[in-house]
Amino acid sequence: MYVRQFMTSQVFTVGPDESIADTLLLMREKKIDRLPVLDKGKLVGFVTDGDLREVSPSPATTLSIFELNYLIAKTPIREVAVKKVVTCHPDTQIEDAALLMREHRIGGLPVLEEGKLVGIITGYDILDAFLDIMGARSPGERVVIEAKDKAGVLLEIAATIKQFEVDVTSFAFYHQKDNHIQFLLHLQGEQVTEAKASLAEKGYNIKK
Repeated sequence: MYVRQFMTSQVFTVGPDESIADTLLLMREKKIDRLPVLDKGKLVGFVTDGDLREVSPSPATTLSIFELNYLIAKTPIREVAVKKVVTCHPDTQIEDAALLMREHRIGGLPVLEEGKLVGIITGYDILDAFLDIMGARSPGERVVIEAKDKAGVLLEIAATIKQFEVDVTSFAFYHQKDNHIQFLLHLQGEQVTEAKASLAEKGYNIKK
C-alpha cells in the first residue's frame, strides 16, 4: 500500500506573502487545518492552524483590537511557516509515511514528485489505510483466530476455510509476545459457522 492510494490530490496552498488573516480564512472556508506554502510552484514551507494560533496575540495582550487586526492582516505566512518541511513521495509505503509522522510528531506530509507538489497525506488518511487493512468496511462476519505461531498455521487455516467455500473478504494478523498470533478475518458465505466450528475442532481459539 502506497501513499498515492490514500493521499489527497486536490491540495489548497498559499503563497509566502499571504497574511495570517487570509490564511486562517482559507482554512475555515475549505475546512482544512494545514496548508503547503508555494513560491512560484516550489514548496517553501508548511503551516498548520496550530502554528497560526501560536503566533496570534493572546487575550492578555495590551494591544488594542485595531492593533491586533492590523498585526494579523499584515504578518505574512513566511514569517510563521515551517521552513524545513518533511515530505514524502507518492510511492512511499504507507507505513513509512506513518513512521515519518510519528517520528517528527506531525499530522501531515506534502507529497512531492520530481520536486512538484502532487498531494498531501494526513493522519486521517493513515487512519483510513489502517481501517482498510483491518477490514473495518469489509463485508462478512468478523472473526479472530488465535493460534500458536508456527510454520504451516496459515496454510491450515486457509485450507479449512476453503473446504466450506467461504470467502475471505479481508485478512490481517498480529504477532503476540507469548509466541502466539492473532488472525483477523472477515468471512462471507453460507457455511461460515461450519468453518469456524471446524477450526475450533482443530484447536484454534475462535473469537469475534
